[in-house]
Amino acid sequence: MSDLRYPIGKFSPKPSITDEERQDLIQQIEEAPAKLREAVKGLDDRQLDTPYREGGWTVRQVVHHLPDSHLNSYIRFKWTMTEDKPTIKTYEEHLWAELVDAKSAPAEVSLILLEALHKRWVLFLRSLSPSDFARTFMHPENGTMNLDRLVQLYAWHGRHHVAHITSVRQRMGW
Repeated sequence: MSDLRYPIGKFSPKPSITDEERQDLIQQIEEAPAKLREAVKGLDDRQLDTPYREGGWTVRQVVHHLPDSHLNSYIRFKWTMTEDKPTIKTYEEHLWAELVDAKSAPAEVSLILLEALHKRWVLFLRSLSPSDFARTFMHPENGTMNLDRLVQLYAWHGRHHVAHITSVRQRMGW
C-alpha cells in the first residue's frame, strides 16, 4: 500500500446505484461497529495512542472520529428527509480530533456510542423507499448531494477507518 491515508482507496461514488447495491451499503454501515470493535480488540493504551501513519491521527482519535462523523451523517439524513433541500452544517473534524475527549477517552465509550447510533441509523435507512434516496441537500463545500451518495460515502468511511487500524496493526505486528 503506497498511500497509508487511503488503505482501501479514495472514495469514488457511483452516479447511481441499484436498490440491491444500496441494501449492501446499508449492510456495510450495519457491520461497521463490530468491525471497529474487532479492529481495536486487545489494544493497550500505548497502542491506542499510536498514530496509524506518520502525521496521522492516533488509533484512539480514529475510534472517536467515527461516531463524531456518523452522528453528523445521521442528522444530515434526518434533515434531508424532513426538510426541502436543507443546507447542512459542516464541522471541523480535524479540530474535533484534537479535543480532549478524542485524545484521551477510553475507546469503549465511542464503541458503545457507534453501536447504538448504527442500530438506530440502519433502522431508519431500511425504512426509506428507493425514491427517498434521491432526496437532496446542499453541502456548503460540495454543492448539491443526494442520499444515495451519502450512503455510499458512509459505507466507505467505516471501512476506510477500520482499515487504518487493521493496517497499522499489521505493520506493527500487533
